[in-house]
Amino acid sequence: MPMFEPHCKRGGVEGQILDLDTAVKDGVLGGGVDTGVVGTGVGEKLDLGKMIEELDLCEVPSVFICPISLEPMQDPVTLCTGQTYERCNILKWFSLGHFTCPTTMQELWDGSLTPNTTLHRLISTWFSQKYLVMKKRSEDVQGRVLEIVETLKKVKGQARVSALKELHQVVAAHATARKALVDGGGVSVVSSLLSPFTSHTVGAEVIGVLVSLSLDCESKRSLVQPAKVSLMVDILNEGSIETKINCTWLIETLIEEKDFQMVIFRSHSLLVGLMRLVKDKRHTNGICSGLRLLRTLCLHSEVKSLLVSIGAVSQLVQLLPGLEHECLELALSILDALASVPEGILALKDCSNTIPVMVKLLMRVSENCTQYALSILWSVCNVAPDECSLIAVEAGLAAKLLLVIQSGCNPILKQQSTELLKLCSLNYSDTIFISKCKLTRTIQ
Repeated sequence: MPMFEPHCKRGGVEGQILDLDTAVKDGVLGGGVDTGVVGTGVGEKLDLGKMIEELDLCEVPSVFICPISLEPMQDPVTLCTGQTYERCNILKWFSLGHFTCPTTMQELWDGSLTPNTTLHRLISTWFSQKYLVMKKRSEDVQGRVLEIVETLKKVKGQARVSALKELHQVVAAHATARKALVDGGGVSVVSSLLSPFTSHTVGAEVIGVLVSLSLDCESKRSLVQPAKVSLMVDILNEGSIETKINCTWLIETLIEEKDFQMVIFRSHSLLVGLMRLVKDKRHTNGICSGLRLLRTLCLHSEVKSLLVSIGAVSQLVQLLPGLEHECLELALSILDALASVPEGILALKDCSNTIPVMVKLLMRVSENCTQYALSILWSVCNVAPDECSLIAVEAGLAAKLLLVIQSGCNPILKQQSTELLKLCSLNYSDTIFISKCKLTRTIQ
């Protein structure tokens, strides 16, 4: 049976209660403050829970944090041990049958929960200050966004570039700025600056602004115009690495629109620019964004043939060994998509590295990568079984396929591995083929 029942005590404060003057002196509040109720207007009271949620601050004074939840306290209460907790958290602790102090693990001789009014006032005041500063900054940011939009309607040349640079920085940093730009009709103003006569400097800043926004259908349709898309592709080929990444994001967003016309994006220049981006080892942050857009484009058969025609197959196969896992999976999914068209299969077959690289990737990275590599091997070996199956077996494919079959991967992979193993065995006697299946080959 418990020694006591927890209850609340009203009136005086017991235990280690923070002194407001000491806290201000120690800099908890950042200087002298008015410790009265803070509001946004006369008689208006700010909700502490709302302020904590909207501010979502990374650094909060440790004295404001409940030791149980590690979240800021809204209703702090102090135990007889002098330790302070959020009321609901300590009550939950008691409800689980604990009658000790969670921090010190001392057995409690008194079950009183004393409201820590001083700490509550301190927390409220601190968050109120931060909240009002945030609100004021948000209002200033919103006003500045609308001012810049009006400026963009009037200025040209370097003044336009400067205004766009500022807008780019503001919308990238503040959610309220993005909302103000959308709500204030600024998206159409910014989008209108993309034209055949737009300089790449202006275009890069416009694209930087647009990728920060959640574009509606109307905004996307206004951007999917041949002249504007052509400018985006030019900037993708010639911009900085940041601009190139922004271009890939924006184009991918536009492609996701239901009513877009693929012919607009069926561009030799776009595919060449993306391949340059994914091959640029100086800027590894651009590889994944380029591969993601290529994979999206490869959902359309007309793009696959065009991509094969610019030599993408051998270039991607060459890149595979040096790619990080996420990028590797993307690249393999693209190659698998290219294997669905005749010219893609032939290009994979003719690339001398295809089979050895794919065999090596089996069961080495992830199940998805194994699935893509297996699918590619199946396509290549089927198009030229006599030639390719011999190369594959010599590269250790048989042993790898046995590992797949014996693993816990999905049944479809196992079935495909079994069929590919049968195909590879046709060129060998049983004795020789069994010798090729030694699992020691897989470890090398």
